[in-house]
Amino acid sequence: MIVSVSAVVLLGLLIWFLLRIRYFRWAEVLICSTFGFLLAETGAGPIVQGVLDGLGGLLSQLS
Repeated sequence: MIVSVSAVVLLGLLIWFLLRIRYFRWAEVLICSTFGFLLAETGAGPIVQGVLDGLGGLLSQLS
């Protein structure tokens, strides 16, 4: 778990930096995908899933 959390933090910082300089290509998309998979393995995974489910339910009620 500690390795996953540290990897999530490092990849999150890298994504933030890439967003700041507005530089995204295929390699960065792979980094973002890896970040998502690692985030899902941490304790934040269920929280993120709950937020996304709530947003999906809210958007489905609007239409």
